[in-house]
Amino acid sequence: MSCELIAECCQNHNGSREILKRMIHASAEAGATYAKIQALRSNELTFRERFEEGQVLADGTTKVIKRPFQAEQDRLKNLDLNDDDESWFVEECKRAGVKSMITAFTRLSTQRLVAAGFDAVKIASYDCRSTSLLKEVAESFKTVVVSTGASFDNEIIDAAKLFDKNHVSFLHCVTIYPTPLDQLHMNRMGWLRQFSTKVGFSDHTTPATTNLKASMLAIALDADIVERHFTVLEPHETRDGPVSINPNQLRELCDFAKLPSESRIEKLSADWPEWKIGLGEKTRDLSATELLNRDYYSGRVAAWHDGKQISNQ
Repeated sequence: MSCELIAECCQNHNGSREILKRMIHASAEAGATYAKIQALRSNELTFRERFEEGQVLADGTTKVIKRPFQAEQDRLKNLDLNDDDESWFVEECKRAGVKSMITAFTRLSTQRLVAAGFDAVKIASYDCRSTSLLKEVAESFKTVVVSTGASFDNEIIDAAKLFDKNHVSFLHCVTIYPTPLDQLHMNRMGWLRQFSTKVGFSDHTTPATTNLKASMLAIALDADIVERHFTVLEPHETRDGPVSINPNQLRELCDFAKLPSESRIEKLSADWPEWKIGLGEKTRDLSATELLNRDYYSGRVAAWHDGKQISNQ
């Protein structure tokens, strides 16, 4: 298969190791290259006053997202995975025959993830500009994937300087949840190829309404990697369920990735004649929604050191 598929388990395990085990084995059976979890810890959430109430202007325009700290921390506590869970995940991936990947969210966590034995590490979109975190990851992992959603061009350029082109893979991503098909800007992958020998797409579209169109478009355009949120539960049973695909859909995507290039385009055109609406621009300004999400998620978590939280920057 010329395109690697990442089954992003995110918090779709609902804090249950048994559900996560089902996800690992289902992703392996469907043909995924990687099963991935997130090193997101509720105690690393940062308190930032402006998000307690948010800010909405008189004309109804949202200037700051409302996301109260305590409610968010309480929600995340039920989804926490500990050090033992991370090590177990790696071993269970080996038993299932799928590679293991994890998103590193904070500085000082890298050595823990190396010790756990993960095959690869990912940096989330909002940390593409987190130089200190990127340096730690670059020094510790042979396989690094960096998502570029909600990042400015100069931030991506600076991030690329920290890696050899063969050491890092950059993923195009649109941080609108869910992402409309006419906002995909898939041509962005072509712009990213100047920084890495492998590029791809992290998909946040809604399978219920758009099926696998976005991911198939990325693969048809020769993406080397595609990441999709993955679940073995019903869409309503988890927060990320609506933007997650199930095992049958993952298998369909893996089968599509095995097709010859010409056959991919033929199938895509038959299933989605208007697919060119997803091409968009190679470079563009971030939308208002992306800027709002960037404001909230950048700095959302930070590591603790000597009783103080330290930034990823």
